Amino acid sequence: MTSPLRTAVVGAAILRDGTVLAARRTAPVEAAGRWEFPGGKVEPGESPEDALVREIGEELGCRIELTGWLPGTALIGATHELRVACGVLTDGEPTPTEHDLVRWVTADELDDVDWLDPDRPFLTALRERMGA
Repeated sequence: MTSPLRTAVVGAAILRDGTVLAARRTAPVEAAGRWEFPGGKVEPGESPEDALVREIGEELGCRIELTGWLPGTALIGATHELRVACGVLTDGEPTPTEHDLVRWVTADELDDVDWLDPDRPFLTALRERMGA
């Protein structure tokens, strides 16, 4: 559960054919060129699940169905707390609008990706979910 003093942020580990979708950031400057699980902030009155489906639609122009949350949370600075859920595509193909590139990554490639620091704690559980 997110602390009431922190803003809830959600990310999606979108799985397909033994791979997971990674999205490359363009902003802010300190995050540009690094990879993340796409997602965003939970708006007031919105559930984390609804926020994630909404954010994926906005950022990637596709729809997902969530299949479960990865364990744990990660701090993003002092004011934001990240949770990551796994999901599958249900409509459309990911087309980045807020990122400059997306790519599908195998479990063996997870450690080779320059992930944003808050996304890294989820890699072990994700690798297990991917069956590696």
